[in-house]
Amino acid sequence: MDHSQMDHSGHMDHGGDGMDDMCSMSMLFTWDTTNLCIVFKQWHIRSTPGLVVSLLAVVLIAMGYEGLRATCRMYEQSMEARVDLAPNAHEEAVTETTPFLRSGQNRDLLTRRSHLIKSLLYGLQNFYAFMLMLVFMTYNGWVMVAVSVGAFLGYYVFGNHTSATKETACH
Repeated sequence: MDHSQMDHSGHMDHGGDGMDDMCSMSMLFTWDTTNLCIVFKQWHIRSTPGLVVSLLAVVLIAMGYEGLRATCRMYEQSMEARVDLAPNAHEEAVTETTPFLRSGQNRDLLTRRSHLIKSLLYGLQNFYAFMLMLVFMTYNGWVMVAVSVGAFLGYYVFGNHTSATKETACH
């Protein structure tokens, strides 16, 4: 068998555009943006303008996470108020203080629905947080700074009634 045409440099050719255009994946902190990919191979940064747009996108994504958290807090507060005003299951009449309730809505039903929606929102927040963690774990300094700037701006815009203390370390 003739092996003279094989590449023995240690690089594997997987087709596509060649080694110069593959995503680099560093497990060490770096500022190098050559062939930087953010989470997906489709989010491949190949130019300085692409880097700037990507960093702005990361800032907006991180701000969006804080916006989602604020939305969840507002939903919880509004549902707590609605549940407090709802009649108990054994009460039949809806009072004048609860005109927004449809017939048949009571405290137990609202509590169950609210808990289901809060559970869905909680799952979405966790998914979002872990995706942000993966963005941060590119170990690229520029991307890490963009996530942090987005968290700062998101908290500044959406977190004015929230403690700055986080409950968990990773999200």
